[in-house]
Amino acid sequence: MGDAVELDMLPDPVLRLDADRVITAANAAAVELVGSSSADALVGRALLEVLDPHDGDGRSVFGACWPTSAALRSVTSVPELTLTVSIDGDRLPVRVTARYERDADGALTGALLALRAPRRGEQREPSGAEVVSTVSHELRSPLTSVKGYTSLLLNRWDRVSDDQKQMMLRQVHHDADRVTRLITELLDISRLETGRLVLRRQMVDVADLAATVVERLAVTYTDLACEVVFPAGFPTVYADPDKLEQVLTNLVENGAKYGSPVGMRVVGTVGEDAVEVAVSDVGDGIPAVDLRRVFRKFFRRDQGKPTGTGLGLWISRGLVEAHGGRLSATSVEGAGATFRFTIPLVDVDALLAAGSNS
Repeated sequence: MGDAVELDMLPDPVLRLDADRVITAANAAAVELVGSSSADALVGRALLEVLDPHDGDGRSVFGACWPTSAALRSVTSVPELTLTVSIDGDRLPVRVTARYERDADGALTGALLALRAPRRGEQREPSGAEVVSTVSHELRSPLTSVKGYTSLLLNRWDRVSDDQKQMMLRQVHHDADRVTRLITELLDISRLETGRLVLRRQMVDVADLAATVVERLAVTYTDLACEVVFPAGFPTVYADPDKLEQVLTNLVENGAKYGSPVGMRVVGTVGEDAVEVAVSDVGDGIPAVDLRRVFRKFFRRDQGKPTGTGLGLWISRGLVEAHGGRLSATSVEGAGATFRFTIPLVDVDALLAAGSNS
């Protein structure tokens, strides 16, 4: 206990290892960094199991044995090294200072590792080139479709049947919506990051909005079978209808792409001071390592049909929080995933009265 208390006084994440590179102690900062439930949960685990550190050339550090170079044998501490470690499934650069512990004969008996890494949940921001590449790729597909269909209609109008014209025009309309949504997402990123997002609030019937979103997405996801369940008398909320529609669209579409479009449900419940909307699927669920990252900017899972920019969930959380609500995700692997968001109930008459008296 004394060792743990002593380590907790250090601001950086610190791990103490024994001669077999097994963790014998960890401070609170280390527990937070690796996402463990407690220091006790780390004690007894091998370093490679927890962090899997590699050097700049991709070689495993502290693999089969301790470093045994003459330089390391002759000193008790080594300069800072930049290693890459696995945290929440991401490989991140970490500055590591190691102090080796030896017995009277000079044999290594353990080590104290001090880590300087990004805080848990932070991530490397995509470079400008990566953002441009992602956006360009997502724009290219719908614009190519629009160009192709409009060119065909202009050049062969008399040779195309009315049914074919209807199909082409519906696809052009759908692809134009995709481009509009992408541009809206990019604008929302800027507004959310600079605090300049403006909500155009009005009373919104969330149940009707959810039904409209599901009906519209059924055109794109033809096998979509999503039940919309709201209790009678579900209250309206004071919110921006366009932003709520954007959130619901992202959540339902996310379930259809990564889960199963069949068996989905959108369920509304009423609490004391907020309403809650849950969007659930019955797919394979989200692995724990991905569940911690689904709301990160530009994150896309490998499973399912990973299309899009990876911005939808990040923006959705920002839009919900701008309304004073919360967006969260839960999942059991093999049993689907559920995304829940809340919107506070507001007494609009009281707000208007307060505004008129001020």
